[in-house]
Amino acid sequence: MQLPAMEPYTTLISDDTICAISTPHGTGGIAVIRISGPDTIDIVSHVWHGKPLATATSHTAHLGNIIDGSGEVVDQAVATVFRGPHSFTGEDVVELSVHGSPYIQQRVLSILTQHGARIAEAGEFTRRAFSNGRIDLIQAEGIADVIASRTAASHRLAMSQMRGGFSSRIKLLHDRLLEMASLLELELDFSEEDVEFASRETLISLAEEILACVTKLADSFDKGRVIKEGIPVTITGETNAGKSTLLNSLLGEDKAIVSDIHGTTRDSIEDTVNIGGHLFRFIDTAGLRDTEDPIESIGISRAMDNIAKASIVIWMVDSTSTLSSAIASWSRIAPRLQDQTDLVIFINKSDINAEASGLQKELTDIIAPSSDVHWVIGSARSESDITTLQDTLSEIAAATASPEGEITVTNLRHYQSLTAASRAIRQAIRALRDNIPGDLVAQDIRETLYHLSTLTGTITTPDLLSNIFANFCIGK
Repeated sequence: MQLPAMEPYTTLISDDTICAISTPHGTGGIAVIRISGPDTIDIVSHVWHGKPLATATSHTAHLGNIIDGSGEVVDQAVATVFRGPHSFTGEDVVELSVHGSPYIQQRVLSILTQHGARIAEAGEFTRRAFSNGRIDLIQAEGIADVIASRTAASHRLAMSQMRGGFSSRIKLLHDRLLEMASLLELELDFSEEDVEFASRETLISLAEEILACVTKLADSFDKGRVIKEGIPVTITGETNAGKSTLLNSLLGEDKAIVSDIHGTTRDSIEDTVNIGGHLFRFIDTAGLRDTEDPIESIGISRAMDNIAKASIVIWMVDSTSTLSSAIASWSRIAPRLQDQTDLVIFINKSDINAEASGLQKELTDIIAPSSDVHWVIGSARSESDITTLQDTLSEIAAATASPEGEITVTNLRHYQSLTAASRAIRQAIRALRDNIPGDLVAQDIRETLYHLSTLTGTITTPDLLSNIFANFCIGK
């Protein structure tokens, strides 16, 4: 493999001083304006009337006034000083906490730029933290994920990434690979003397340990993506079983059209909701039945696809309908269920059918008593029954969640790098087993190191970094 030329990103960072609003735009109690760069203290001192910031120690806050060029007081504010290299960016940083008036915020930015600062680009503060060695690229992306986290589960994974849990694991793998590469290089240096610094069996064993760890991290991506984007839950069943009513009840809004007319839902409707600290992505699908309507047939085909892709399937059963219709519905669903899919059977309309509970036994005999099935008997319109369903979904999500402290990959870029590293180390193992010369094996090891290094940003490309940091907000 011909590896692309890389360059240290530190040479691509400008040394000017930047400023931006770091709190959400709009009116609020306070707004924070962040300034970072070599001239931070000098620039802010021109607009600051209070304790001289040039003599302020790091990580201290001071009350004073912000003034314009004529000496007029713009606002009373708090200036918090962070001295480099022990700041977030590694540079001198001042954060001005001003009143949340949009006018004040823009006025302060304007005054700062008049004294030599410039408005920061998207993600530039975090980019400088990376450039100055305060964080690596995995941690930088973890910061973005913390800001974007919508549930307790996604927040926990993002915090672990931001704090360096994933980075530490990659560094450990990197160090083991360097150990392996050094043994091979020593053999090459002493090849004429026929000296073996490590047996092929030892090197294979070490490479297999590395492969197992890389594979485990890559395999966690499916779970991590689900946590980040939402656990896919497909709501299925025959027409008029109450699927759209259930979706509306779960979302707390009239997202789907509810009608007594069969075949109302012809396409998949989806939305996300946070339940018990887990993000669920609910998909309401077309009712399952025989139809000659070509549009409805497409909707049913999509419903089948969504069943196959779901982590959880909620099968809505109309308790007022016949057992034979339920059996027909099940015959469509069962072949599409994956081994890892959790099945929830919601026997609906118990409020108008007193015999609804008896249907559970009949259905249990049909779908096999040994099946791991979660049952809910009630009404899709009942708040208490919806709560029961939500509790069931939370229990399923909790049971499949990653154990505390386990690294879970949530980023596609990370997954792709790990997959590439896995291919390279597998090639190295094959080469070692086939007694391929050490210099060729070393090339496979170097390729593995390359892919792991792109994870942390030890080596990277300007285009990759620009793409990553462009997704950050301006003040971060």
